[in-house]
Amino acid sequence: MKNISFLLLISIVQPLFSQTKLEKAITNLENNYEQEKVYLLTDKSQYVAGDQIWFKSFVFDGYNRSTLSTTLFVELYNSDKKLIDWKTILLTNGEGSGDFKLKEELPEQIYFVRAYTPYMTNFNEDFQIVKTIPIYNPDSPETLEISKNSDWSAKAFPEGGTFINGMSTKFAVRLSGNTSLPENWTGKVIDTQNPTIPVTTFTSFDKNVASFKITPVLGKKYQVIIQDNTGKNQTIDLPQVAGSGVNLEVSSSKDGIKYSLKGVNLTQQLQNYKIVGTINNHLAYKASISNLTNEASSIIPTKISNGNNGVLQLAVFDDQENLVTQRLCFIKPNNLKIEKAEIIGQNLKQTPRSFNSIDLSPESVFKNYTVLVSDDNSNDPEEENILSSLWLTGDFTTKIDAPAQYFSKNANSEALDALLISENWKRFDWNSVLSGSVPAIKTNSKKFLSYRVKPLKNNAMLKDTNVNLVLKLGKNEPIINPFRTDQNGYIYLDNLSFNEPLNVSLFINSENNKEASTDNLYVTVEPLVNPTQFKGNFPSTKYKLVKAPESKKLSPAISRAVNTQKNIKKAENVDVQIEEVKLAGKKKDPKEELDKQLSSGMFSSINSTIFDFVNEDQHAIGSSNIFDWLQGRAAGLTFQRDNSGVNVPYIRGKQAKLYLDEVPTDPTMITSLPISNIAMVKIIKESGLIGNAVAIYTMKGNMKSKNNEKETQNNNSSTLKGYDKPSEFLIEMLDDDSPAKIENDTRETLYWNPNLFDSDYVPPRIKFYNNDTAKQYKVLIISFDEDDNLLYDKEILK
Repeated sequence: MKNISFLLLISIVQPLFSQTKLEKAITNLENNYEQEKVYLLTDKSQYVAGDQIWFKSFVFDGYNRSTLSTTLFVELYNSDKKLIDWKTILLTNGEGSGDFKLKEELPEQIYFVRAYTPYMTNFNEDFQIVKTIPIYNPDSPETLEISKNSDWSAKAFPEGGTFINGMSTKFAVRLSGNTSLPENWTGKVIDTQNPTIPVTTFTSFDKNVASFKITPVLGKKYQVIIQDNTGKNQTIDLPQVAGSGVNLEVSSSKDGIKYSLKGVNLTQQLQNYKIVGTINNHLAYKASISNLTNEASSIIPTKISNGNNGVLQLAVFDDQENLVTQRLCFIKPNNLKIEKAEIIGQNLKQTPRSFNSIDLSPESVFKNYTVLVSDDNSNDPEEENILSSLWLTGDFTTKIDAPAQYFSKNANSEALDALLISENWKRFDWNSVLSGSVPAIKTNSKKFLSYRVKPLKNNAMLKDTNVNLVLKLGKNEPIINPFRTDQNGYIYLDNLSFNEPLNVSLFINSENNKEASTDNLYVTVEPLVNPTQFKGNFPSTKYKLVKAPESKKLSPAISRAVNTQKNIKKAENVDVQIEEVKLAGKKKDPKEELDKQLSSGMFSSINSTIFDFVNEDQHAIGSSNIFDWLQGRAAGLTFQRDNSGVNVPYIRGKQAKLYLDEVPTDPTMITSLPISNIAMVKIIKESGLIGNAVAIYTMKGNMKSKNNEKETQNNNSSTLKGYDKPSEFLIEMLDDDSPAKIENDTRETLYWNPNLFDSDYVPPRIKFYNNDTAKQYKVLIISFDEDDNLLYDKEILK
């Protein structure tokens, strides 16, 4: 190859200035192809039915946290694509957190968590994250096993997509499969006319990929024979050798990305060929070859990405601006730009149930941290992390085994390069962009939540009419807001951010314009930011369901999780016992008298929590139904939406029985009951024949609700559900002297905080209690500074 120095190349490779078809395509790309991706961190990789899944979401626009979206939908499905639960997550600077409380009766199988912003639904569904989560249940008739079958297939990809006579060409060999890939595999390249003597041989870098080089001869046919460690083999054909074309070679170093072009049998050689480099659908490099030459090379400096890591797509166009070759490569694979946490102090002990703390520097430029501390009891390698999601899997839809390995401490940059040779950038297609086509944006990126309000009077739309909406958020005082409906009769409430029930009431001034009237008024509110149905297929997994043996043997990790759940129930029972003791020492009060008046003997239990609506103002205005009001008000009581979207009560993870005036009923009946008709609510836990139950009692005789004077909830009122408020991860110690008598603390997640702040008054401190066995702790810390520089620190502390 002709050796062209960088200075000489300047006369050959010149910047492009004219507005050509390619320039128009680049402008199209810059203006119309903005896209997002999601990384979802969970506190564990596997769960037991009844567990709580804690998650933190990071939404990126390219390699920076996204400012496009403020809403994220996170959905939990079973393997039959049945929606189990879903959350609406508020995003702040591209970050949001939440949790799922799993039902105890969930069958053992693989579940899937889908996460996406409304804006992401404009693009290919394959780019939405679908995270695989095994959930175990010791009582399930079926059990999960890791499939031992290695059903794989292979493909070979020439660098740049061309295979030309006499040109040394690098190939990537890529394995794929629906289950597990073989641990290691080898291969050889043969000339079909002389198959007994290998042209070259190779060994896999990892389960995914290998590479080799070959200089082909026109007219010859080449094949690759691959064999895994179990003896299975496959033969694949290499592409037909071409007599002309452009050969592209690319290599990446700390100084930049070097590319070399060689033209073979080209009419005008490489003159007027153009080289375009894009990062995340944005132009990063642009050059043109002006001289008559068959060879050209240059180094693209790392300043094109501000020194940051990421994938560069290099595309070469001929003198007619047709795409002739392209290649993906990683910027500075051996110099990852990752900050580490500045730990200024730590107090760690190995003593069971001891208090531990880790102090982070208050002087750091990083001010908001995501922190996970786990018992380091597993030697399993990390399969996915925020690095691999940000730089790899978030942009590629093909399945990659253990992608985190490519950004680990001992990562093989050759393996990553071979992997990228085998991939294509699918977020846009150059030929489509050159033709001028643009994505159809049907869902715009809205700020927060928006709603369309439809007021009616006497069942007629109120067009171009002055109305009053009274908005009451949670327990806050109501606020009157004057509106005028549009020509179609609607009012729009845009950019709302709230996580408590928002009650919307409609009033219209009477004819004398002095009093507000609610006669014959009806109001409906339609959310404009909505989840979308999942139409694709879930990814294949390495697991399979088999019939559980009579004596089901649990893995150590699952046994620990089951024991942890038992401990939590013991602790909850202690809390109930303490409340019983407190109640026993009190004198009779109106609440007790109401309970005696309404409850029969079977429903009388000291193991209950009572809410009195006759003698106490429960501030229930603003809640659309009693279930919404009960959210978070009784220990052990939670709610989960069923398939019709109705909240169903659960006590300690088990569905509670429902009674209306001590007659069994269903959630729909309760949600349609006006709160003003309710006299008392009783939460009963594990009591005699009743078990776990929620009992609703209606007004009798001359009873009058304390809330009646303020209640305005009729047909002129509607209650909106906003963002889901994340639960609080409790930092607690299991005391040896407590009545629970917890003998073995087996918690795996010791600390979870998706929003550890550094403030002027409270320096960031990680504090947690040890379990009974941990001798060292696995600590994960993630943060971003104001310039979106990434802090990622995962280490073992003793």
